[in-house]
Amino acid sequence: MKDIIIVGCGGHGREVLGMIRAINLATDAPAWQPVGFVDDKPSPANLDRVDRLGLPYLGPVEWLGELPPTTHVVLAIADPDVRRSVVARIDGYGLPYASVVHPLVMMGPDTVAGEGLLLFAGVRVTTNVRLGRHVHVNLNATIGHDCVLEDFVTVNPLAALSGECHIGTGVLIGTTAAILQGRKVGAHSTVGASASVVDDVPPGVVVTGVPARPR
Repeated sequence: MKDIIIVGCGGHGREVLGMIRAINLATDAPAWQPVGFVDDKPSPANLDRVDRLGLPYLGPVEWLGELPPTTHVVLAIADPDVRRSVVARIDGYGLPYASVVHPLVMMGPDTVAGEGLLLFAGVRVTTNVRLGRHVHVNLNATIGHDCVLEDFVTVNPLAALSGECHIGTGVLIGTTAAILQGRKVGAHSTVGASASVVDDVPPGVVVTGVPARPR
């Protein structure tokens, strides 16, 4: 088994631990040995919750700098901008990033993903999909054919991307949002929960509603 450390001990991090344990249970030879959580500012409530899961809190992110280069890390930080800033710090430690894909994910043919991918239970990715570094796709979201998700994209639960969508770097797509066929969402934009994107979204804006419009 390969040692793995989860960066972030909030709810997202605890869900990732559940995914890792599900992966290990689904195989004859478990893949990962969870070592613990690192987090710069864990709340007392989250420290108590990770303790109940039987995995220790190890210290702040800088603690990773003392680890051997065979130790894998996985970013369990939902916010794309925060995730990108933490990755910039960890890159200097030279540690490999793990991708964690729940056993109940459907991954179609001709799909390519970068390092640090998180695909939660019930996600469906069809065919000819390109997923960048540190992309997170949450519970029961769907990614249609020929989509491109650039680095640090977060897709929240039950969101649906139709075919041939292009999602720019650092985009956050809210819960149950829908992106129609062939639409583009510009870098660092946010698509609000339950929004329906029927036109291209420019970079750096927040869109909400049906149809989605800048807020």
